[in-house]
Amino acid sequence: MIRKIERVVLLSVFLVVSVLANAQEGTYGAYSPYSIFGIGDISKEGTAYNKSMGGTGIATRNKRFINYLNPAAVTARDSLAFMADFGLVQNNSIYQQGDIRSGHNTFNIYDFVMSFPIWRSSAFMVGITPYSDVGYDFSSIETDPEIIGQTGNISYDSYGTGSIYQLFLGAGATFWKRLSVGAEMIYYFGNIDKVTNMDYSNSSYRSLNSGSELMLNGLTGKFGVQWEQKLGGNVSMIAGATYKLGTKMNGYVTNYRYANQSSVSDTLRYSVDTLGRSGMRFGDELGLGIAFKGSDKWSAEINYLRSNWKRSGMNKAEGFSVVGDSRFNTTISHSVRAGFEIVPNRNDIRYYFRRCAYRAGVYYDKAYYQLDGNNVNSMGITLGMTLPVFRWYNGVSLGVDLGQRASTRNNMIRERYVTLNVGFNIHDIWFQKPRYN
Repeated sequence: MIRKIERVVLLSVFLVVSVLANAQEGTYGAYSPYSIFGIGDISKEGTAYNKSMGGTGIATRNKRFINYLNPAAVTARDSLAFMADFGLVQNNSIYQQGDIRSGHNTFNIYDFVMSFPIWRSSAFMVGITPYSDVGYDFSSIETDPEIIGQTGNISYDSYGTGSIYQLFLGAGATFWKRLSVGAEMIYYFGNIDKVTNMDYSNSSYRSLNSGSELMLNGLTGKFGVQWEQKLGGNVSMIAGATYKLGTKMNGYVTNYRYANQSSVSDTLRYSVDTLGRSGMRFGDELGLGIAFKGSDKWSAEINYLRSNWKRSGMNKAEGFSVVGDSRFNTTISHSVRAGFEIVPNRNDIRYYFRRCAYRAGVYYDKAYYQLDGNNVNSMGITLGMTLPVFRWYNGVSLGVDLGQRASTRNNMIRERYVTLNVGFNIHDIWFQKPRYN
């Protein structure tokens, strides 16, 4: 068993280093024009299993998968098993604003989570996953003939990269075989870089390079509870709730502006602001869920989440909101998610696809910010399945998310996307005492 643990530790270190290296190289963890504001796009949490269920998980108790959306759910497991989940995501998006269309694709590691038993009906988990992503790149040219006549051609270019990750450690315990409680410590960390350039074709004018470099971190906690009630036969109901504390942002924001002409560069502005004293905060989050399941054959769940970002302090903070002409305001986000899973026959020895799990879900999200007073809403449907491999509960989970964010009304940018998720579910019996020497 020691060799197994050593291999898992080495794999964990490799994956964490890969994620951090990917962030440092400036590649896009995600890509969206809406990520230009605030801390970017807040990621949809959960493994490929959760994502293919519409993003549900607050009331999920499934011993075949790690469910880190509710720390109380970590106890839904075999008491002798080691479990791990590793995910990949590939996103394809098409954007439209008026007659302008564009598209972009991204591919990235999504998460890595492990879970071990502690004692009897208790267990813990540890993992890393993105919390938010920034990725955009757009350019334009000056079209005003009066300006061009005086200065020559002018081009504008803005781009941004970076991610905030969350490293979490959670534990849970079950009492009376019905009540499960859990707690989780979350550490946020990451870098975000936002740059704007204005270049003149006429060498007698100085080009401008400005931007913000954000180094953010924070520490918070999350608490969860689940209650499972038998309804008769093999049917049971599970009620779940989670609450994540809001927490202040720490770190630094560097704002700069340079004027460049030939090989000469003049510093027009350079300031470093400490966030710890600014009062800026990550929002808190309340989640409620209810699920029904029929033994190990089917389950259905609906979740509601509410996150308050009104006190984030990002509305007028440079590096977070002062980009372009749009008015940015943080607000209260809401999310409604629902999902369903069915397995025709887990023990079928003749037809493989009867042993597979099939899922579908829907969701509606209202973002944590408004642009020019307009809400930025997302909606979509999800589909997925898990292909069992080898033995125990090992499997490969596949999922697809078909959705749309915002619309073309009020000069907004409509984003339509197809997101593909792949999760590798690892399960093995490690903690069994040998019966013979």
